[in-house]
Amino acid sequence: MTRQPSFFIPHGGGPCFFMPDPQGNWTSMAEFLRGLPERLPEPPKAILVVSGHWETEGFAFTGAEHPELLFDYYGFPQHTYELHFDAPGSPTLAARASQLLREAGFAAAPDPQRGYDHGVFVPLKVAWPDADVPVVEMSLDRSLDPDLHRAAGQALAPLRDEGVLILGSGMSFHNMRGYGNPASTEPSLAFDAWLTEAAQADAETRAEALAHWAEAPGGRFSHPREEHLLPLMVVAGTAQGAGEKVYSDLVLKTAISAFRFD
Repeated sequence: MTRQPSFFIPHGGGPCFFMPDPQGNWTSMAEFLRGLPERLPEPPKAILVVSGHWETEGFAFTGAEHPELLFDYYGFPQHTYELHFDAPGSPTLAARASQLLREAGFAAAPDPQRGYDHGVFVPLKVAWPDADVPVVEMSLDRSLDPDLHRAAGQALAPLRDEGVLILGSGMSFHNMRGYGNPASTEPSLAFDAWLTEAAQADAETRAEALAHWAEAPGGRFSHPREEHLLPLMVVAGTAQGAGEKVYSDLVLKTAISAFRFD
């Protein structure tokens, strides 16, 4: 089976891709997400998504055969709470991923009750609208320790050789008060440049840089709280080679990027 890459992808704002967008704020991001399947060497056997919207003690994985959708966004039009994304779960993958993490010394277990939050079903509904690939969601550890998440990704790396596509779903800039503010553009670009250099470095250099992301130019401005950046740490940990920026745009006056790791 061909090794799958890993990606850190932006998941947008709430159900943004399924609402009118007269200013085209989300057009390029949606185009990038729709093109994800074409970037793969072959269709994935399953997709493991690390979401910035689920935090647990240790790590957890959705373990149901058919996880429900969690509409964990607020104040949007009614139709956005009636979306469907009926991708099957994979209890087998949830168990396998949990086993890999436990063998590496992490606390990890499937959660048969948890559903897919919008960090999962919103971008995947754009990229895989037929919902025909099994999906498992992975949580973040509540410690929000960047190096712990990188190490967890390293432990999960064998899944790539088993046909599993690993996605980190977050946002490379996530300051809710900063979106749409012209004053955000310069610090977001500074952090984006730093993050790109870090992602494109070799694994050892990348690990050291990402462990100290908060000291980067524009780091804490771009992420007052880092839960939307940590999925990048996991996917970066799955690879030894340099990463590649595969998407970048100014969205709501802030720099947003996506990265691939082979």
